[in-house]
Amino acid sequence: MKLAFSTLGVPGLPMAEVIRLAAEHGYQGVELRAHPEEPVNPGLPKAERAAVADEFKRGGVEILTVAGYVRVAAEGDDQPVLDELAGLIELARDLGASNVRVFPGGGDQEHDAADATAARRLAAAAPYAADLGVRILLETHDSHRAGVDVARVVGTVGHGSIGALWDVMHTWLAGEEPVASHAVLAPHLGYVQVKDIASAEDTTPVALGAGVLPLRACLDTLDADSWVCWEYEKRWHPGAAELPGMLAAGREHLLRLGAPKG
Repeated sequence: MKLAFSTLGVPGLPMAEVIRLAAEHGYQGVELRAHPEEPVNPGLPKAERAAVADEFKRGGVEILTVAGYVRVAAEGDDQPVLDELAGLIELARDLGASNVRVFPGGGDQEHDAADATAARRLAAAAPYAADLGVRILLETHDSHRAGVDVARVVGTVGHGSIGALWDVMHTWLAGEEPVASHAVLAPHLGYVQVKDIASAEDTTPVALGAGVLPLRACLDTLDADSWVCWEYEKRWHPGAAELPGMLAAGREHLLRLGAPKG
């Protein structure tokens, strides 16, 4: 199992500190939140992108994903969505990241219409992503919270550069068992986002293992070489504990859960 953490857990932290945290605590990669308020985003000039990529390479830490905020199922014209997506694909290419994360965001449409919109846009973006060596991953989130929802869209596209990102909180909140989530997502799965929360009613982030999410059951479904990323939602919960002090224990917890059984 290869471990990463999301910079959602360390909002605004300079890249040198992100790299240091990953290297010192045994995380092989990071998921970079590419929001305009963060140090790395689609507005970053080319020269600075190259410097960031070099800094990560020298630190021995992989940039797993550029986590964008494109909502591929949202109502409206396709072109602005495709333009934003192209910018994220180019940023990922320049940084040496394997993936771009996108959201569904189709809550303003009926399910069938949202599916069709997302599939159409992802299919349009797929050849460009393939040319640049980047994979677009649709996250289990908002209007497509369950694995079966995301798999339906990604399966419709049927392109190797379009995949799925399994956020275990959202599939659990959708009432989907981990084995069922994995069964439908496995043919498309890029990697898994783990986290832990106090309850279904209180999604304040807590230390891994201190909450209610079925993390062992999720990790039991994965191959040994899978990427697992801890997405600690500190940005949305400023009062939550600081992530850096929990990284070592979080890593140990995930490695225990993911250790071979028997």
